Amino acid sequence: MKELSKAYIPADHEAKIYAQWEKSGAFKPDGNLHLRTGDATGGGPAARSDSEDGGVPTAAGPVPFSIVMPPPNANGNLHTGHAMFTVEDILVRYHRMKGDPTLWLPGTDHAGIETQVVFERELAKEGKSRFDYSPAEFYQLALEYTKGNQHNIIAQLKSLGFSADWSRLKFTLDEDVIETVYDTFKRLHDDGQIYRGNRIVNWCPHCNSSFADIEIKYREQLDPLYFIKYGPFVLATVRPETKFGDTAIAVHPDDERYQRFLGTEIEADGLLGTFKLSVIGDTYVNPDFGTGVVKVTPAHDPNDWEMGLRHNLEVKSVIGTDGKLTSIAGKYAGMSVADARDAVVADLEAAGLMDHMDMNYSHSVGYHDRCGTQIEPLVTEQWWLKVAELKKPAIKAVKDGDIKIVPARFEKVYTDWLENLRDWNISRQNWFGIKIPVFYRLGDDESKQPYLITTSEAEAKKYYGEGNYEAETDTFDTWFSSSQWPFATLMNTGHPSDFEHFYPTSVMETGRDILFQWVTRMVMLGLYRFPDKVPFQTIYLHGLVNDAHGKKMSKSKGNVINPLDFTAKYGSDALRLALTIGITPGNDGALSEAKVEGYRNFCNKLWNVARFILGQLPDGYSPAEPELISPADHWIKFQLDEATSFVTEAIESYRFSEAGQVAYVLLWSDFADWYIEASKISPNHDLLIYGLETILRLLHPIAPFVTEAIWSHLPWQDEQLIVSGWPNVSRTTKAGGASQFDRLIEAVNAIRSISAEEQLAKPAIITDNSELVKSSELIQRLARTGEISLNEQGSGLYVSPGVWIEADTELINARKHHLETQRAEKQKFLANLDGRLANSKYVESAPEAVVQETRDTRDETLMLLSKLDEQLKALQQ
Repeated sequence: MKELSKAYIPADHEAKIYAQWEKSGAFKPDGNLHLRTGDATGGGPAARSDSEDGGVPTAAGPVPFSIVMPPPNANGNLHTGHAMFTVEDILVRYHRMKGDPTLWLPGTDHAGIETQVVFERELAKEGKSRFDYSPAEFYQLALEYTKGNQHNIIAQLKSLGFSADWSRLKFTLDEDVIETVYDTFKRLHDDGQIYRGNRIVNWCPHCNSSFADIEIKYREQLDPLYFIKYGPFVLATVRPETKFGDTAIAVHPDDERYQRFLGTEIEADGLLGTFKLSVIGDTYVNPDFGTGVVKVTPAHDPNDWEMGLRHNLEVKSVIGTDGKLTSIAGKYAGMSVADARDAVVADLEAAGLMDHMDMNYSHSVGYHDRCGTQIEPLVTEQWWLKVAELKKPAIKAVKDGDIKIVPARFEKVYTDWLENLRDWNISRQNWFGIKIPVFYRLGDDESKQPYLITTSEAEAKKYYGEGNYEAETDTFDTWFSSSQWPFATLMNTGHPSDFEHFYPTSVMETGRDILFQWVTRMVMLGLYRFPDKVPFQTIYLHGLVNDAHGKKMSKSKGNVINPLDFTAKYGSDALRLALTIGITPGNDGALSEAKVEGYRNFCNKLWNVARFILGQLPDGYSPAEPELISPADHWIKFQLDEATSFVTEAIESYRFSEAGQVAYVLLWSDFADWYIEASKISPNHDLLIYGLETILRLLHPIAPFVTEAIWSHLPWQDEQLIVSGWPNVSRTTKAGGASQFDRLIEAVNAIRSISAEEQLAKPAIITDNSELVKSSELIQRLARTGEISLNEQGSGLYVSPGVWIEADTELINARKHHLETQRAEKQKFLANLDGRLANSKYVESAPEAVVQETRDTRDETLMLLSKLDEQLKALQQ
């Protein structure tokens, strides 16, 4: 038997193991169909599919399990969000080991404007911009850049052990994916769900494109609030430069100060001469803001736009798509917004039209999340998707339980957002993305009617005539194309049975931050295309991965963590464990180097345990069904069964942190600290191997590399761990031997504690339990005691039921004083906690989590007091 090296060095194993997995075809659905029926030490032969297309077996059997990977942007490097794909890998490895036909379909995203911004930065390093190229040339260059990065991101994903079927890799700009997107667009249009229209959008003057509300980041900032004279009114605004687009004055209809003006028209002096505006009443107006009077500029404020629709107001665009004032602004035309604001303010003051200014007005301002440019609300003609009917089945699917959301609290968030969703702007003006398949008659007016939906220029030529047409230049919002990802990928893998067998997918795992942007829309479009099939049965949402102090990572803070730095130093398994244990669904988690280092130590512990066990085996050893002989044997078998049942149920219930924690304790405490120590006195080789193999199987989904590395050193195993069976789940009752070992553990722990507190060296032990006396050698070894003797009466320092430390009166009195001091301190602490909880102001005003922590601490303190009372009572007997 080849001996394990003295230390586990991840770099010596990870790349080699991953290559072996890929070469074996283990990641493919037909490569993991072993349908194992055996036990945790090996089991029966693997059942595999012989289907030509790499699909699933036709015979009834395990339920197919599938996940379509949320496509990472192929424009950069792996980040901590991608590292959370660990959750998906845990699921696919678990189901693969169970024998379920398992497909994890990977892909990458072209990312549209995000990639365009990144690529433009690369061009800027060469002193160039996109305007040095035609749109077609720029698209091709950006595509080459993206495909080059795609290889990089895939290599990084593989380095983390992600066991996706890379032979089915999809890209959001694959021709077959684009054709599917076009098909959906045409269907929606033919069904009357898509239209062109002039509506207000979020416009980025730098990117020259519109963006959805969810792509805008808002910042609180201080700006001047200008109080301007409008005829009989003084009104407040932060945007005096848009006054040339005003089409009404608005007040609250119940504001008594302005009742006489409602429905009238006022005349006012302006910078371009006298103007007239109607006075309208609208409940949107806050009477307490400024003077209770606001100007209404429908073309440049989303709330004003809504007021304009309600009151049928004229729309006058004073800011163009280039971020400069239009001809409506007269002498200010051509100025940037910032320059125009300064000029207008100066001129208002000079003309006596500025009443006063509040220089420190705090308000929220929108910025484009990608390039950081301040957003301009503008009215432009865009493509829109009606959502009124599309969202109904998406809401119903969650309310009826056809789709489960983990954690469940996000179900209300999901449904509330969809119920309030308005028509979706699906067009963008960026140069990199999927072009909207439309042709127009050349030279038509801005409405661009009529238009022809087709990807064929020949068809456009036939329809409009030679030289009489032009192609749409807008691209799809990437969320529109990626919202078709589950079916657009599985329909186009090259394996005809994939869609039939793996759609609906089992789980969509992604960050809670894109529940609105992506998940809700995948459900809408998935149910539109396939009304009887939800795109996925479960939505699992992970939180954000923050820094060690729980702060959100950002480049400006300098706290961004590169996960590959950690894997290079500590191994991929250590990072995966750190991203699993202690991080719960939907909640943000903290990641620190110390945490990753701690799990590196755990991997070393597993390696050393395996090294010790394999070193104990005789030459030519072959495992057999283990016999349970000693109390320790019965105990560890029970612990293994309980842990297997718990980990299985926890993974099935998406409680990955708990699954990892139980497996961690099983290895480190139960197996290494207790059973292996016991085995040094009475070794049971078959049970040691049974325990090791069970632990390797339970840990493999979370820590695949170190477990596979150890497994490869077991000469009797002729297949890889990745396709071995999941251990049997069997809830056994705690037999007498197991209970006896529990009492031994309790006694050892108590002896260790008292010996440390009272500074005792090798104390003599008295017990009334003859079974413990039989385990004297083990207790002496574990608790570093002296002689252990049987005495039915028992006396001395109470340790645990039926166990005492031999002690004289002086030691007993010292122990009693020690316990009474501890008891007094705990009672004082308890009184403090009771006082806090009796304070209604504290209970009502403190955060709920803080109050609950106080209650939990009180319960723990009461438990400690009870134990102290028990020990003091035993001393008095």
